[in-house]
Amino acid sequence: MLKNISAQKARDLMLQYPVSLQTECCRIGEAYGRVLAEDLYTRIPVPSFARSPYDGYAFLAADTANATPENPVVLKITEELPAGTQPTVPVTSGFAAKILTGAPVPYGADVTIKYEETEFDAGTVKIFKPQKPGNIVFAGEDMLAGELIAKAGTRLSAPLMGVLAGQGIAEVTVYKKPVITIINTGSELTEVGKPLEPAKIYNSNVYTLMGLLQSFGAVPVNGGICPDDPDTIAAAIGEALKDSDMVITTGGASVGDYDWAVTSAEKLGSDILFWKLDFKPGGSMMAAACGDKMILSLSGNPGAAVTGLYGVGLAYIKKLMGMTQVLPEEMTLLLQEDYKKPSPKQRFVHGRVVIENGQAFFREHGKQGNGVVSSFVDSDVLAEIPGGSEPLPAGTPVRAYRI
Repeated sequence: MLKNISAQKARDLMLQYPVSLQTECCRIGEAYGRVLAEDLYTRIPVPSFARSPYDGYAFLAADTANATPENPVVLKITEELPAGTQPTVPVTSGFAAKILTGAPVPYGADVTIKYEETEFDAGTVKIFKPQKPGNIVFAGEDMLAGELIAKAGTRLSAPLMGVLAGQGIAEVTVYKKPVITIINTGSELTEVGKPLEPAKIYNSNVYTLMGLLQSFGAVPVNGGICPDDPDTIAAAIGEALKDSDMVITTGGASVGDYDWAVTSAEKLGSDILFWKLDFKPGGSMMAAACGDKMILSLSGNPGAAVTGLYGVGLAYIKKLMGMTQVLPEEMTLLLQEDYKKPSPKQRFVHGRVVIENGQAFFREHGKQGNGVVSSFVDSDVLAEIPGGSEPLPAGTPVRAYRI
């Protein structure tokens, strides 16, 4: 069991632990946020035929070589081609096809022109200046047949769903969503909706964490509240592990008389990976491997629990989902304001990216205490203040992670 290690070292220890992934078929309309379990390639080029980018006329550019405003070229119209209509007449010299946006360009034509740039009637079209071949969206301009669309381990976005639908792909093979049970420990906790007695607090952590897990793509389960008793906690974790891919607990991960995370995990025969990490807030956490499943114990303080989940646990959860890109998006930002505290330990501060005069800054957002979760509402990054730092002046570059 390792203690007093960095968030990154703890994260990497969890990532070394193998996961078992199962797959299922998913209809494309229900696939948003799911993780592909197969490489997908284009079946047809995109677009699959040369088409017009706008309403106008398709013809041979050579026919307009001598066109002038005073002596326009007059071409006879062969047919009208709305979108979805297959051409029936090739375009030859002296002729043009009336064509609408998205319609196939007829054989022989090598240029299109907007109707606004012409004069026309039911049977002819006048063109007033020479045209060069082009203004055609050619077959395969976006993607060629046989191109890789996305690799296994890619999380499906809305544009990717559209690309797959454009290939006629109605179903995809995805990894099953991991089921993660959340158990909150602490005799002071009261379930939401019940009267609040003296010295008690509402169990808010479970709802914060359930929301985060849903946003990550996992299936959260409310495992209820356990009192500060190691046997009761161990029994609850053991029961949850039967039907879950992972168990997250909050509370009981520090060193007080009523902090039972390590003891409870040991009662289940777990291998303790780490306990008490060297960062703030949220360093009071533990991870343990119980059989082939992971137990992650977070701080009972709401803000610290969120920070610990982002800073340490999220990468493993992404792995549990089948994702190949599990590490957070990193960036370097400049402090917008002075950071006035010394930081003996590595510290994570949540806030927002602010762009000023083309430069990206980090702006601390709201209160940062262990128990504060409200200021996460409008935050989009965690900034890392290195351990051993004195107060940092505005303009200091810091590493930040997208959340």
